[in-house]
Amino acid sequence: MNASFEYTTTLEYRLKAANAQICAFKSGEIYVRMQEEYLKELRSLEREIRKLKDELSRARSETVSVRNQWFEIFEELQKECERKLSALRKELERMERRAIKAERQRDAALDKATRQRHKIYGLETALEEEKGRNLKLRAQINRDYENSSIPSSKTLRRKKISNGREKSGRKPGAQPGHPGHGRKKQIPATDPVPLPPPREVLEDPDFKKTSKTIVKQLVNIRTILEVTEYRADVYYNSKTGERIHAEFPPGVVDEVNYGGSVKAFLFLLNNDCCTSIDKSRKFLSDLTDGRLSISKGMVNKLGREFAKKTEQERKATFADLLLSPVLHTDCTNARENGKNAYVFVCAAPDGKAMYFARRKKGHEGVKGTPVEDYQGILVHDHEKTFYNYGAQHQECLAHVLRYLKDSIDNEADRTWNKEMRALVQEMIHYRNGLPEEAPPDTEKVREYEERCRAILQKAKEEYEYIPASEYYKDGYNLYLRMEEYMSNHLLFLHDHRVPATNNEAERLLRGYKRKQQQAVSFRGFESIEYLCECMSMLIQIRQNEESNLYNRVSGIFG
Repeated sequence: MNASFEYTTTLEYRLKAANAQICAFKSGEIYVRMQEEYLKELRSLEREIRKLKDELSRARSETVSVRNQWFEIFEELQKECERKLSALRKELERMERRAIKAERQRDAALDKATRQRHKIYGLETALEEEKGRNLKLRAQINRDYENSSIPSSKTLRRKKISNGREKSGRKPGAQPGHPGHGRKKQIPATDPVPLPPPREVLEDPDFKKTSKTIVKQLVNIRTILEVTEYRADVYYNSKTGERIHAEFPPGVVDEVNYGGSVKAFLFLLNNDCCTSIDKSRKFLSDLTDGRLSISKGMVNKLGREFAKKTEQERKATFADLLLSPVLHTDCTNARENGKNAYVFVCAAPDGKAMYFARRKKGHEGVKGTPVEDYQGILVHDHEKTFYNYGAQHQECLAHVLRYLKDSIDNEADRTWNKEMRALVQEMIHYRNGLPEEAPPDTEKVREYEERCRAILQKAKEEYEYIPASEYYKDGYNLYLRMEEYMSNHLLFLHDHRVPATNNEAERLLRGYKRKQQQAVSFRGFESIEYLCECMSMLIQIRQNEESNLYNRVSGIFG
């Protein structure tokens, strides 16, 4: 209500003012006022124009005078500038001559510096080449049984094995309170030999005999040559002309036959103790005062005879290896008449093992071994051929530790190899500390896997920042291998049946290598085959702790 009233009042005032203005226009008063104001403004502007014209005329006169003065000053400045330009031109010419001379000297110095840089570059390149060669040679020289697969017997530089045991301060030998382990007394074959009393006892009646008797034995051995001679009378049939005699026992064929004890003695000396045929024959001859002199051919045939007589037992061992949940396998070089051959070994954790002689490695070498049809977990030394067999694989971490040590020795600027070696040792120590058949802690295993991935990532960054040397890439190749086969390195953490190393197969191959070193080179491949078959059977016999090896082998020879 109030708003509409105010609005109406405002409109009335505006209407009243408009009416008054209209009346003024109608009466002409407003035109008069406007005319007076216009004239007044016009006179004011005319006065302003006259004033500005006067100022403009004064400014023009001042401009003319200033321009005249400027021309005079400019002429003087121009003359001075021309004098300076002349001096500068002379100075410029002199500087140009100096610049040309300096450029010539600079070009000569640059050419000399370029030649020096080329020379330095060539020297640095040669130095890098020599450093790389030195690194490669140093790595080869420093390789031994601690940082490579080279056996300790092949190491060029012998190392003193440090003794990490702490001294206890006690005297060596038996300690008070501990049960003694003296020499075992034997049953005497003859009556005891009484020793007469000392002379002092016989001369002094005060000495009385006590109930105590001191007994000491002297043990010797001797070889008895036992010869059994069989006689068979020959009977003649006068009507038919037939001659006949009694049958000799099995094995008695020639005029002189050697029994199982003699064959076992020579066989074990030559094949198990790794003595030469000549030394074995000489030793047996010395034991029998020269009465037995066995031919080389007979000793050489003992391996073939033993192998043929134990074929069934080896077939049973072969079947047992196929059923083993874990199988160790490895191979080594052999020499056959100056040519290369190979010996494969397959071993189960329970001690069963077999050797196989092969002419080639790879799939040709695997044929006929338990690995060919095996469906369990294979433990090996990163032989890629073995990855085509078995269900799962565990790589030998003993080799990985050696290769990491080799990388530490030759790549001192890397940190991943030191951390990885410490981690592998920690994982093996953890696994060995678990109770038998106890499942590992899944959280702990996951932690180890994460740490392993982190170290491999660090290795990747280190090799991207500083690439591996062209002359030593073993560390870089080891990183790539551990990254690709990480699950095969850590399988032993997930399964208590899987060992961390392939030492079982490594130890067995050392037995063959000892024989190879003694024989140097076998004359025929069959000799290697028979040796492998014999060694396989000897391992099986040794598994039975109650079995006497010599007696068992003697029984096989019959």
